[in-house]
Amino acid sequence: MLKERIENKKALVGVIGLGYVGLPLACAFARKGFRVVGIDRKKGRVDSVNRGESYIQDASSRELRGLVQNGLVRASTDYNNIRDCDVVQICVPTPVDENKVPNISYIVATSKKLSRVLHPDELVILKSTTFPMTTREVVLPILEKSGLKAGKDFFLAFSPERVDPGNKKYAIGNTPVVVGGIDETSTELAYLLYEKVVGKVKKVSSSEAAEFTKLLENTFRNVNIALVNEFALLADRMGINIWEVIDAAATKPFGFMPFYPGPGVGGHCIPIDPYYLSWKAKEYDFHTNFIEISAETNEGMPYYVVNTVISALSNTGICPKNASVLIIGVTFKRDVSDMRDSPSLKIIRALEDKVSKISYSDPFVEKINLRDSTYRALPLNEKTLKQFDCTLITTDHSSYDYDFIVRNSRLVIDTRNATKKVKEGREKIVLLGGGIFSNRR
Repeated sequence: MLKERIENKKALVGVIGLGYVGLPLACAFARKGFRVVGIDRKKGRVDSVNRGESYIQDASSRELRGLVQNGLVRASTDYNNIRDCDVVQICVPTPVDENKVPNISYIVATSKKLSRVLHPDELVILKSTTFPMTTREVVLPILEKSGLKAGKDFFLAFSPERVDPGNKKYAIGNTPVVVGGIDETSTELAYLLYEKVVGKVKKVSSSEAAEFTKLLENTFRNVNIALVNEFALLADRMGINIWEVIDAAATKPFGFMPFYPGPGVGGHCIPIDPYYLSWKAKEYDFHTNFIEISAETNEGMPYYVVNTVISALSNTGICPKNASVLIIGVTFKRDVSDMRDSPSLKIIRALEDKVSKISYSDPFVEKINLRDSTYRALPLNEKTLKQFDCTLITTDHSSYDYDFIVRNSRLVIDTRNATKKVKEGREKIVLLGGGIFSNRR
């Protein structure tokens, strides 16, 4: 029986989608003794996995190589290789289109392929972030086209991914997991499975509740980031340093959680997940006002940064049209290589027709392909910094020497408060949320 195979770690586990979620997940299961088969449509990824070479920061090549050599992890592009799996976890992308409409085509396509190799006594778990009812109303009927009946012949659950790229404290092994199935047995089997891999598992009453949980988590962050971004805009206008205010408010031991402003939100989750809920809510004649207003605020931040660059250049007597701008850090967050929905990309696009020259430096990104342009990373040295009229800090990687950056720059616009410890040259710094230009009055 499936329950016994899971309990004895004899269950063969499939992971569909070997990206930021799937590859670390595969390693986590293999680390606990499960044999894992990964499926990905990109042959390059499959070949890398089978060589034991990781392309994901949160999965080390050293560990992956050992797991592959010990026969615990293998990868393929062919779904026939998961025909014998006892458990299959779906970790495919769920983007939104240019009109912010959810795109679950990867879930649909994966479910169709999986239905052709589905067998009795198998557990399928959807992990891709999506709107409530997707597991029951989209995945379930597709899988039942196999002729098998959900809840009787096979089992189906949703368990939201909780990956935070680059987080040194919390990874899959010590981050609690939420599970909710289409029925009680599916929930229990998913609970039993994850209990073997993570420290704590929380059962909820349904797959819908589990789907909703993920959207609440990320919408909570999106709304609070938007709130503090709005405060930052007001602080700039009033000549007040919002970073000082946040630090002061954070001394309260209850009722307050610090969030920090920035040039916008990025990554796969925060800029995208709230739209899944707001889109689905319209089906119930419900308008998610907080979500829509927060999205408007956060999506406007890159353009506010661009306007700040233009104003700061003009304020120092430099014509923006003739100016050169060096962007420091282009990934969506500190110390990761993840470029997904990075606000830096919006900033570059918006600056392209407003300044004479744009370049960037980032130790994690060798080049950026954007529209018809290709940008290549410059070394961050004295010569590079002194070439540019403006240095714009959009991602505060911990490897940067901010004293060095300020000392060798003509003008610094800091969107992350990365220069907070810099003492010399502060007259060069324009701080987002720091009361812009107040130091020049």
